[in-house]
Amino acid sequence: MALTGRAALLALLGTLAVLFAPQPGPAVAGVALLIVALVAVDLLLAGSVRPLRFTRSGERLVRLGESVAVELIVENPGTRRARGVLRDAWPPSAGATPRHLPLDVPPGERRRLVTTLTPTRRGDREAVTVTVRTLGPLGVAARQGSHRVPWSVRVLPPFLSRKHLPAKLSRLRELEGRHPSMIRGQGTEFDSLREYVVGDDVRSIDWRATARRDDVVVRTWRPERDRRVLIVLDTGRTSAGRVGTAPIPLAGEVPRAAGGGRSRVVPGWPRLDWSMDAALLLAALASRAGDRVDFMAHDRGVRAWVSGTGRTELLSSLVNSMAPIEAELVEADSAGMVAAVMSRARRRCLVVVLTDLNPAALEEGLLPVLPRLSSRHLVLLAAVSDPQVAEMAAGRGTSELVYGAAAAEHLSAGRRRITALLRRQGVEVVDTAPEQIAPALADAYLALKAAGRL
Repeated sequence: MALTGRAALLALLGTLAVLFAPQPGPAVAGVALLIVALVAVDLLLAGSVRPLRFTRSGERLVRLGESVAVELIVENPGTRRARGVLRDAWPPSAGATPRHLPLDVPPGERRRLVTTLTPTRRGDREAVTVTVRTLGPLGVAARQGSHRVPWSVRVLPPFLSRKHLPAKLSRLRELEGRHPSMIRGQGTEFDSLREYVVGDDVRSIDWRATARRDDVVVRTWRPERDRRVLIVLDTGRTSAGRVGTAPIPLAGEVPRAAGGGRSRVVPGWPRLDWSMDAALLLAALASRAGDRVDFMAHDRGVRAWVSGTGRTELLSSLVNSMAPIEAELVEADSAGMVAAVMSRARRRCLVVVLTDLNPAALEEGLLPVLPRLSSRHLVLLAAVSDPQVAEMAAGRGTSELVYGAAAAEHLSAGRRRITALLRRQGVEVVDTAPEQIAPALADAYLALKAAGRL
């Protein structure tokens, strides 16, 4: 049972009558009994909450930053009208609106209510409870009860870097010679013969074919296809750090104030989310290039594994496997990661490791075991740098800014040193700002493709 605002008003009036009555007597007692009777009758006539039946329908998947509708069907099999308010409760990060829905279901009928979800966090968002409060005809008392109506919506990574895909595919077509271009596709697979044009490498001239014709003829090559690309996502503690500016505000983030109010800076995305975005662009590009793409997430163990997926289902499988992954605040097991890669990739392939160029973590973790991996595979390490470090390095004017600049320079020097160590071991390194990591990684892949190193 629950009392409404009207019941509280009646109780207040009854209290005032008792307090200010010159001689409390039967009249005052009658007013109190009348209030109690009204509440009891209203409660008796209110629709019952317990027999209500609920079913859900709607979307199960949504990209971060987009909205999705979840429908709730309320059926009243009872004999009294169910009139009141319903609250469909979800976790705060689900962004459920509206918070309260008006409810009016006559006996034997059903009504459809819609809750709109605009999630602010990746992963699975589970419905909590459906709470219904039905009012009596006088509106002074109500029945209230909660029901479990299970439903889940998986919030997928937004894949914002897909805007770069057309440009990268155009570059890939140039490498493969699918349209006229001054750029000759490199590689080891012979493609065709064509007439020489200014800018062609003279080493590609086919002298035998030229001798049989009046024009100079060159051999064209196309990048190798059906190669294997294994993307390894580090989900350890270093991937939890927030960098850059969030393109889509995540849970707990405050956007800049509109109008002339004071603005607050939105915290950046975790490195993990930037790395996921880069991995999706690389996977889309490599699959279009005819290469086989596998994916592994790892910290102390394998968190996710996607393998043997066709080109049409690849992105769907990747975003579904990435969605529930969150950074673990533990040190990544680099030896375990290398062992997992070696056991799953027995033939030579391109291993793309998305991690952070943290000198202390890499020197103690990845560097000692990296030669074992790079001796068999071509390794490309991609890292997201923090733009605030460059801003701090330029700080001058006060002692605090100078100390901050010194710390930033020390950190940058450490990253440069660890990059040099990695390159001496034959590892390709991409270290750039959050907004540029996805296209930079795609360019590095295309450069390896053009050089025939895959």
